[in-house]
Amino acid sequence: MSKVPLTVKGAEKLREELHRLKTVDRPWVIGAIAEARAHGDLSENAEYDAAKERQGFIEGRIQEVEGKLSHAQIIDPTLLDADGRCVFGATLDLEDQDSGDAVTYQIVGEDEADIKAGKISVNSPLARALIGKYAGDIAQVQTPGGMREYEVIDVRYE
Repeated sequence: MSKVPLTVKGAEKLREELHRLKTVDRPWVIGAIAEARAHGDLSENAEYDAAKERQGFIEGRIQEVEGKLSHAQIIDPTLLDADGRCVFGATLDLEDQDSGDAVTYQIVGEDEADIKAGKISVNSPLARALIGKYAGDIAQVQTPGGMREYEVIDVRYE
């Protein structure tokens, strides 16, 4: 597995999720399985089947999160010195050239991406178009709605 880029905040969120999965969700589902088992015949026990399915999901997610954390390349945006260049972890102020709308995005790892919170995945078409650009540069992005152009107004490392 290749390195998984994460910001410090993103890595902390994954650690919190892993802790919750192991200390809250896993014990709960074990209790639910025991309770369903106590009801008798397992062949026609929907509660047991649901609890076992949930257990499989939790165990799979624990493995996935542990794998991502073990392969994480944690990047602290505040320690970056990219001379004003758009890089992973940077926060960018952009202006849509067609509409004139101003937007702010931070380039983050896939697991951290949340467009409503202004976080775009490093693998998204927009982030790929922005990587390497400086303030004043224009990035062209192919979107489902057609070609869009964004001017990089400011690059910050927060």
